[in-house]
Amino acid sequence: MGYPQTKMQRPAGDLQLVQILDSALAEATRRAGAWLACRPGCTQCCVGAFAINALDAVRLEDGMGELWRTDSARATRIQQRARDYIKRVERDFPGDPRTGLLADDPTAEERFESFANDEPCPALDPNTGMCDLYAYRPMTCRVFGPPVRNDDGNLGTCELCFHGVSNDEVEACEMVPDPDALEERLISEMEVEESRGQTIVAFVLAGQR
Repeated sequence: MGYPQTKMQRPAGDLQLVQILDSALAEATRRAGAWLACRPGCTQCCVGAFAINALDAVRLEDGMGELWRTDSARATRIQQRARDYIKRVERDFPGDPRTGLLADDPTAEERFESFANDEPCPALDPNTGMCDLYAYRPMTCRVFGPPVRNDDGNLGTCELCFHGVSNDEVEACEMVPDPDALEERLISEMEVEESRGQTIVAFVLAGQR
């Protein structure tokens, strides 16, 4: 059980990508001020499944590897939460539950929209409300909250943020996370060496040791 782990090291360019996103988030947070409700312990964005790519997965693997070295008890708790998560949802998983790979077809994509919507992320510590792998979190986690444009060009925000704010004020706080499409280039480079589809966080963390 578990997403097939890569033999590749985390791409060096991913460190640059994380720095770019962290800087963009800091600037968006500065402009948004009190309109942005995101605070330590807020778990609105930590509930519900979302797809992650191979770059997200190798970053999480890197984080879990570090945690096994420095705090094996915490790593064990994360892994157990991930395995319990999979047991609860595997019958409805829109893909192959043996590998954790999501199916790539319209029917599976439709099923994924209602999949595991009430499940907390296994990286979330239920006692503290904090992410145990925060520095290694996927890109989706890093852009949740501030106004970010989706594939249709519309600005999306967390439902807890920007209450009573005009559209112009929201647009003034827009976060442009990856203006040079570095993530896309890194994923393309990884796929030259190894092909892996999308998965969810739980399958990566369940098989990590």
